[in-house]
Amino acid sequence: MYFKINKIILATGLIAAVLMSNACSNHKENDGHKHGQEETTSHQDEVPPTSVHLTKEQINTVKIKFGRIEQKQLTATIKANGNLRVPNNFQANVTSLFGGVIKSLNFQMGDYVKKGQVLATIENPQFIQLQEEYLAVSSRIVFAEQEAQRQQALNDGGAGALKNKQTADAEINSLSVRKASLRKQIQLMGIDPDKVSNANLQSSLAVVSPINGTISNLFARIGSYADVSSPLAEIVDNARLHLDLQVFEKDLPKLKVGQIIHFTLTNNPVNEYDARVYSIGSSFENNSKTISVHCDVTGNKSGLIDGMNVTGLVSLDKATTPAVPNDAIVNADGRYFIFAVRDAPEETHDHEDGEGHDHLHEAKNEVTFEKIEILKGVSELGYTAIILIDDLPSNAEIVTKGAFFINAKMADSSDGHVH
Repeated sequence: MYFKINKIILATGLIAAVLMSNACSNHKENDGHKHGQEETTSHQDEVPPTSVHLTKEQINTVKIKFGRIEQKQLTATIKANGNLRVPNNFQANVTSLFGGVIKSLNFQMGDYVKKGQVLATIENPQFIQLQEEYLAVSSRIVFAEQEAQRQQALNDGGAGALKNKQTADAEINSLSVRKASLRKQIQLMGIDPDKVSNANLQSSLAVVSPINGTISNLFARIGSYADVSSPLAEIVDNARLHLDLQVFEKDLPKLKVGQIIHFTLTNNPVNEYDARVYSIGSSFENNSKTISVHCDVTGNKSGLIDGMNVTGLVSLDKATTPAVPNDAIVNADGRYFIFAVRDAPEETHDHEDGEGHDHLHEAKNEVTFEKIEILKGVSELGYTAIILIDDLPSNAEIVTKGAFFINAKMADSSDGHVH
């Protein structure tokens, strides 16, 4: 009996020990699981790195170059929208001063024509009637002059009446006015009145171009009727193109007559054109806060036509500003950055502006690069003006070439949680 009781007690103690051991084990596992969750949460809350390390071998492989922020004279600009316009005095409708049926058309859409060039011919029987009347009036004037001379001779001999002489003179004056009117009408028809004769009556007249320019619209066809109110075509002299820019009020004091404008076509910004400011408006356009700046387009006008929308850059005076090479700037998430060398080389030497240097001190196998945010300004001649958002010493060494590779390396480090 004694031994049975002891066995029961011993068995009970073993069961209790096993239970305590399992409890401890579960407690440790739970602690470990919670710790793992905390580490995961910690990784998720990490912010993107602002620095990265590169070995000398990596730097030499991608040919990273170094330099410093320089002071450069870059041309400041104002950006403005506008459109090309041909002044009204360099646009024209091709019309006939006399109505008639179109007999011929000597032009097509897009043709370049010169002032005075015959573009069409028009026929109308009334043209013959005007010439006929001109010849008749001319003959009547000859007879009226003879009658006036006869009446003058009678008056001189005391046999004539003064009233008859006055009537003859009035007839001459009346016929002379009518002849002058017909002569002018015939000249407007493009016919030389001195060449009008019974054997040379013209039934058609020529319609000529009023200006130099390009046919921009064609309305007529052979056989249709043309009159003063029905233009045959439109002509635009694109050589007289003007540029009208809409400039905001705040930028107006920066502009002056004679300034150079560089512009491109808004829908096709491949080629760059030039213009010169010749006039600045004195009132706001419509209800906007912009003022028209009028410019003459200079140089090449190929491909430019009336009504095209353009984007212009108004060149201002040059200004000295901090600048870096274009290759030193990277774009990340819509923001701009440069890379500064955090661990500066121990051996340094002076450099001229624009001179790159890729030396690394022999004592270190790694260089740390820090991401510095900037604002971009105007770009010219391979350099871009910058404004530092983050603090950086004036003599700090920066990456002038290969910044793209460093930015990609930093992005890889961020994705792979490499520290």
